[in-house]
Amino acid sequence: MAQEKRIKVDVEKVRKAIESGIPLTVTTYTLPHEIEEYACDILKTFLTELDQAQMADSLIYCLKELANNGKKANTKRVYFEEKGLDINDKADYELGMKNFKMDTMSNINYYLNLQKDKGLYIKISMQTRNNKIKVEVRNRVELTNFEYKRIHDKITRAQMYNSVEEGIASLLDDSEGAGLGLVIMILVLKKIGVTEENYQVISENGETITRMILPFSGKSTSDITDISSEFVKLIDGLPEFPENITEINRIINDPNSQMSDIALKISNDVSLTTELLKLVNSAAFSLSTPCHSIGDAVKLVGLRGIKNLLYSIGSMKALTEDSNEEIKALWTHAYRIAFYSYNLARNFLRTDKKCVDDSYVCGLLHDMGKIIFETAHPEVLDKISAMCEERGVSKNLFERMFAGVNHGDVGSLIAKKWNFPEVIINAIRYHHDPLSAPEEFRKITTLIYFADMLSHYSEGNFDYSLIEPSALKMFGITSEEALKVLADKLDNSFKKEQH
Repeated sequence: MAQEKRIKVDVEKVRKAIESGIPLTVTTYTLPHEIEEYACDILKTFLTELDQAQMADSLIYCLKELANNGKKANTKRVYFEEKGLDINDKADYELGMKNFKMDTMSNINYYLNLQKDKGLYIKISMQTRNNKIKVEVRNRVELTNFEYKRIHDKITRAQMYNSVEEGIASLLDDSEGAGLGLVIMILVLKKIGVTEENYQVISENGETITRMILPFSGKSTSDITDISSEFVKLIDGLPEFPENITEINRIINDPNSQMSDIALKISNDVSLTTELLKLVNSAAFSLSTPCHSIGDAVKLVGLRGIKNLLYSIGSMKALTEDSNEEIKALWTHAYRIAFYSYNLARNFLRTDKKCVDDSYVCGLLHDMGKIIFETAHPEVLDKISAMCEERGVSKNLFERMFAGVNHGDVGSLIAKKWNFPEVIINAIRYHHDPLSAPEEFRKITTLIYFADMLSHYSEGNFDYSLIEPSALKMFGITSEEALKVLADKLDNSFKKEQH
């Protein structure tokens, strides 16, 4: 028999996914052995790159169990349909399950092709953010009430056992596998510190989602936190926020100031006036007629809008002194998200004027932490490297996490140092995880998150099903087709602005 060819994992793609916090996904309809092994190899590489290889064997076992359970659930649906049985009727369910295993195993390719024709997928994803690892397996059917109850009964029973061996000894029988694989999986997760709260089974919107959320090992989390804190101390040498812009913001904040005073103060700075008018007249703001004076800009954009544009310009001035290709790429992405955010807010959230006013600056500065890391002085990075070596932490892991998914914390600390408003600080900090943002800032943070996800989706780096449902709901997106139309429209508009 010819040896099966193993699909090679793109290690660089795994590293980029870790840096950007976007999920790695594998979608299949029939789960052939080579795809199952490929997904396991990706997971192993993913964990190794995160210095969490100690979890690999346990999580690979769990991944195989969940993927095959999803495949079996999909096969059940087409089998029951073929037999004219209602899977949601308990009597029909019990009747169908009597011969399900024998009938499908004797003609498995027929049933697998049926589920492929009906679009019944198994989707595997893995992602890291906030020093946690999320592994999900989705399949394109919802659980019946009794399947759901059975699963949760097994999860509850598994909590009673102290080891895998004890669970096996207590549950050996052959009724639909007795859920033995599920019990073993829960016990395997328990062994690596995953509690019931970290394991979720959700059935909604035509899908069953099984989700495992795992914290990094205690030492890794502690080390990364300590090194991050040290980095923040070392970056006190960052340039101060431009004083001329700070002064104008003080005048804007003074309740006794007149709009004419503010416009005059800005107009007296030729360089600032040029930059501000350039920004106001950019395609992002789509003014009906060009704006030629700061007085008109203040009237058109409003004081809050002008203030935010000044924060944008000040940040760009402070953070673009040592620009290289990497930093230019980060700023291009920042401009894209600012453009997307403002246009989304103006079209979908227009009744919330504050959100519209804040959208551009929050979008522009969302990745400030990445830019800070890229512009850090070599001696700072040398000190961090020495600290990583001293603690036995992979320098590559630290850089990947810090320049990647942990950059929100760093960016928000710099924003605090520069006395930015809370709305900007929180949008920077939580733009990868909007549900963790304080309630009053959740809308603007979800806006920035969604704009970022649309950008990644346009580039083919993000799967529709993995976007936070609350974000889709906010913008009335109910299908991937609707998302694609919106993403294409924003992408085309942004490209026109660049020419």
